[in-house]
Amino acid sequence: MVTLRRILSLSFAVTMASIASFLAAGYFYADGVQWLDPARVVLLAISTAWLAWGAGLALNGLLSAREKRALAAPPQRVSTARTAVLVPVYNEDPTKSFSHVAAMARSLDRLGIGGQFDFAILSDTNDPRIARQEEFWLARLKGEVGEACKVFYRRRESNPGKKAGNISDFIKTSGALYDYLIILDADSLMEGATMVEMVRRIEAEPDLGLLQTLPKVVRARSFFGRAIQFSASYYSPVYARGLAMLQGREGPFWGHNAIVRTRAFAGSCGLPELPGQPPFGGHILSHDYVEAALLARNGWRVRLDPDLRGSFEEGPDNVVDFAKRDRRWCQGNLQHGRLLAVPGLKAWNRFVFIQGIMAYVAAPLWALFLVASIVAPAMKVIPDYFPVPGLLPVFPRVEQANALALLTGVFGLLIGPKLLILLDGAMTGRNRRFGGSLRCFFSVVAEVACTSLLAPVMMMFQSRAVIQVLAGLDAGWPAANREAERVSLSEAWAASWWIVVAGSLTIGAAYRLAPDYLPYVMLVTGPQLLAPLLISGTSFAAAALRRRFGLFATIEERVPTSVMRLQEGILLRWRSDVAAEAGEAAARPIQPLRDTHTPAGAGRTH
Repeated sequence: MVTLRRILSLSFAVTMASIASFLAAGYFYADGVQWLDPARVVLLAISTAWLAWGAGLALNGLLSAREKRALAAPPQRVSTARTAVLVPVYNEDPTKSFSHVAAMARSLDRLGIGGQFDFAILSDTNDPRIARQEEFWLARLKGEVGEACKVFYRRRESNPGKKAGNISDFIKTSGALYDYLIILDADSLMEGATMVEMVRRIEAEPDLGLLQTLPKVVRARSFFGRAIQFSASYYSPVYARGLAMLQGREGPFWGHNAIVRTRAFAGSCGLPELPGQPPFGGHILSHDYVEAALLARNGWRVRLDPDLRGSFEEGPDNVVDFAKRDRRWCQGNLQHGRLLAVPGLKAWNRFVFIQGIMAYVAAPLWALFLVASIVAPAMKVIPDYFPVPGLLPVFPRVEQANALALLTGVFGLLIGPKLLILLDGAMTGRNRRFGGSLRCFFSVVAEVACTSLLAPVMMMFQSRAVIQVLAGLDAGWPAANREAERVSLSEAWAASWWIVVAGSLTIGAAYRLAPDYLPYVMLVTGPQLLAPLLISGTSFAAAALRRRFGLFATIEERVPTSVMRLQEGILLRWRSDVAAEAGEAAARPIQPLRDTHTPAGAGRTH
């Protein structure tokens, strides 16, 4: 069944690309053929195939939705296995990240099984001021948790391998104590019941090496962040179901909000250091997909269960922070090109690497298509209107219908799946959980408008990222800004002035070389000219839109889960009660931090 779904999905993408190629060729070749025309057709075919593949995921998800809901089951028994919850942190606000740990520990304690879970905070922080704050808030965290769960802390003075290296060190020194590891990010949040269910599911299937949940984005404040949050809550479950149905035994690992079998992970997922310098050499940056592929190579099953609820994360709240994170992901995904020929990998895992590469290469391909479309008319030769002397002239046909059909098809692949999800939600009653079909309709329209306006801007950011990686520029490992404030217009201009310049030059070139294409070009360059306004405007807080109009309302906002309420209460209390004490702690002299908080007696996992 999985193989059939894969064949049908790939066939759909190829079919859509073929139709786009046929329509494009009819339009481009109408006034004669020159060497840029085939190049444009190829660029458009590749880009359309990528869009169609994404649409195919949504279609698979819609067709398999009822089947997947029927598979969901409540917990049947409590496991006695030992599980470590790993929380990697790196130069982040410990008040926020440690409040997440406190809430999860309290959530487990309410179930009466907190003793079966240990929390290990794995710090790679290299800022001495933040390191002092981590030690201070660690004491506060332990006081908050009490005997509910054990909490351990370890900070590495250097961070080879980044997050993956820290987790690897933990497994080598402490992994033998635990049957399973729940891997989180600093902004991850999980219900205790969800963690228990993850343990139950992986324990029930001895060949299951990794179980990935679908984390929902929460706590977004800006218009941009709330649009992403709505997408993650409303669209993503459908896309994830489609992805799960296609991936079969070779499912994804997204690096967090997942549980792994310690023995499987330790025996399969040792990551090599690639020869050469970054960005293509050195430590593997996007380790998660690689670890999933290595598990599958060793015969372990990797699975995504989108029906698991109570798994949350936080996302960037503005375009600038989103682009910074995207730059790192771009480098990691392009680095996977060096792993395509690794012996023993499953064919599907190699295809997943190609998908990850294509996710970023698609942007410069669209940009190249736009440039080629502007330049091509200027290179056309003057047609011969009298191929037969003495007869009536023969004028070339202008296939405007082809162009219109092509444009409609591209927008259909982009927007169509979202409209189908909206319709499915109305038919199944799912929209009621988001405030009703009318509110969902306006939220979808607003999200599509936001995405459409920002798409040309993000195309430029991603194209620059690809060019930088190919030029050998390393993105490093910037710390995440989990609570970014709004972006001022001057900051937005500093981040995107080059996009405005590029858009202006593109408009000038289109006006000079291909004036007939100018209306189509403006669909892309118009938002680019407004990039600073769009970046700044979408970073403003938009909570009032939800309260007044229900725009971008999500299930988690309408009915917050218990762990969300716990975390919010703990964070507010910590920040209000001990702000002065925390300031005093930050002012104390720097003390050397030793790796003394790892669980005592831990052995090496083989």
